[in-house]
Amino acid sequence: MSKLKTHRGAAKRFRFTGTGRIKRNKAYSSHILTTKSTKRKRNLRKSGMVDKTNERAIKALLPYL
Repeated sequence: MSKLKTHRGAAKRFRFTGTGRIKRNKAYSSHILTTKSTKRKRNLRKSGMVDKTNERAIKALLPYL
């Protein structure tokens, strides 16, 4: 069987934690920031975890990470 290719777009967006969960960055933090509160923008800087229902799909895109 041939090697599987890594989805390069997904590889740039997701990282695996030590326990096997998947980290992601939050959306809505790149523009139109003047209408968002300071607290909201501060919380958008933090990383989030991928939901359990989406983990299988993302792991299929990242076979070797």
